[in-house]
Amino acid sequence: MLTTVYLIAITAEAMSGALAAGKRQMDMFGVVLIAFITALGGGTVRDMLLGNFPVNWTQHPSYIYLTITAGLMTMVVARFMHRLQQLFLILDAMGLVAFTIIGCNVALALNYDLPVVIMSGVITGIFGGILRDILCNQTPQVLQKELYASVSLLVAGLYLTLHDAGFDHDLTLLAAFSCGLALRLIAIRWQLSLPVFSYSPERWQD
Repeated sequence: MLTTVYLIAITAEAMSGALAAGKRQMDMFGVVLIAFITALGGGTVRDMLLGNFPVNWTQHPSYIYLTITAGLMTMVVARFMHRLQQLFLILDAMGLVAFTIIGCNVALALNYDLPVVIMSGVITGIFGGILRDILCNQTPQVLQKELYASVSLLVAGLYLTLHDAGFDHDLTLLAAFSCGLALRLIAIRWQLSLPVFSYSPERWQD
């Protein structure tokens, strides 16, 4: 199940990257590059930080073809994308949870300590979007809108808690996935977010 969701997720993330590139009026190469980085950037950063070589997508050329195709197809169907906004939000939420769990599993397999495992999950979940927004000269959306990075953190925590407690793996996967997806969709529906820190030096001057 997780593999299927992962493939759906990288496709959706590639398309979101292509749309972001289109808003910045990038050429075809730029669209494909941003699509690729958005979809696979989180896992790439994770593998580099953990010393997990070779990087995952280099062993699966199909991921490259999939993300490039998704980016190019987005250019063709872009005029219809506004009708699929709700579907994209759901797919993105599924991707966030799937990426997080996969990131945790990678670090667990490498026998890293708990804090590193959690950060591995979060980095895998959110870093593709961060790279996309940085390259498109935007403040990363995952750090300023509805609960997103915090959902990844909670999913990682729940997944590892159930894993360490010895629950069945399929049950652990289902529980973490369901809770994470529900929380993300609730956050979108009611626009839930963490408190915002706003600093302006002028406010503190006499």
